[in-house]
Amino acid sequence: MEIFWYIAIGIVLTVFFVLDGYDFGTGIIHLFFAKKEKDKEVITKSAGLFWDSNEVWLVAAGGMLFMAFPTFYASVFSGFYLPLIIVLWLIVFRAIGLEFRGQFKYQMWKDIWDVSFGVSSLLLALFFGIALGNIVRGVNLGGVENGVSAHEGHYFFLPLWDSSFSPLTEHPGVIDWFTIIIGLIAVVTLAIHGANWVILKTNSSINSKLKGVIFKLNITLAVLTLFSLFVWQKVNPNSLDNFSDKPYLMVFPLIYFTGLIGLFFINKIKKDSHAFVLSTLIIVGGITSSLASLFPVILPSVNDTHEHLTIYNTAAESYGLSVALNWAIIGFILLIVYFIVQKRLMGGKVDHMDYGH
Repeated sequence: MEIFWYIAIGIVLTVFFVLDGYDFGTGIIHLFFAKKEKDKEVITKSAGLFWDSNEVWLVAAGGMLFMAFPTFYASVFSGFYLPLIIVLWLIVFRAIGLEFRGQFKYQMWKDIWDVSFGVSSLLLALFFGIALGNIVRGVNLGGVENGVSAHEGHYFFLPLWDSSFSPLTEHPGVIDWFTIIIGLIAVVTLAIHGANWVILKTNSSINSKLKGVIFKLNITLAVLTLFSLFVWQKVNPNSLDNFSDKPYLMVFPLIYFTGLIGLFFINKIKKDSHAFVLSTLIIVGGITSSLASLFPVILPSVNDTHEHLTIYNTAAESYGLSVALNWAIIGFILLIVYFIVQKRLMGGKVDHMDYGH
């Protein structure tokens, strides 16, 4: 049952980053490349029509974590308190940037909320990447110092950064040079995904330019990916063990590199939906590869005093997992029905759809 819930939560989180990921990406594209008012309007619309429903998947993932792995839920929500509060405020400012922009026609008003939408989207992509970096790097469970624990074995608290800015110290912070690298990979990946979404859903005048942007960003992503694989081995020397022990897990990195290599041919791709699928593969492959490299660990411990948090030592009792399954099935059915209805109602280009007025 633990493995089932691990896979289910992994799927929900992956769907969230695929769907809300293009919202983050459109915000980044909006911030740096949308200059004309018409382009700003349609790009905002391409995100604004979908952002609230896409974030339902994040809420669902949080609820599933609470039901299935309550110890892990309690650990990360207390240990990552500072970045979680930052992410919460960024989500708020991104949302009001989308919703408030079209309420008045004054240019200064629009400019304020354009910046709110763009900067919040950029920082959200960065912080979600940093969060993934923390998960694969590990944390100081128990707050061990000189062999003495400051907390129970499954609790920790991280500062935003420490003076060394290194992931190799006894007390790493949330932000260090390794997690920044993973954060930058997330920013570039979601910018590519957002650009593909803008091309797919709008007739923006910058669509042809965005294909060139995607190509350049893809080169950047390839370089960052190769560099991250090198430093990942330095930070977590056992990160590739699962792939050598279970070769079938190599399907996940293969998915990632299929999307990455495919986007180098962005200018030859005829259908916009195909390019969007390729950036989706990058997100899916990246997240699943990270999870596969850790399994069954879900939060490594950087000290030898306390064991890693795994799906087995953080799971709820079997009765709780079975009850949660019944409610999850109902929730999933409702969520999927809502998702299908929304996509059918809002299929095609969004240029002439009403939003924000």
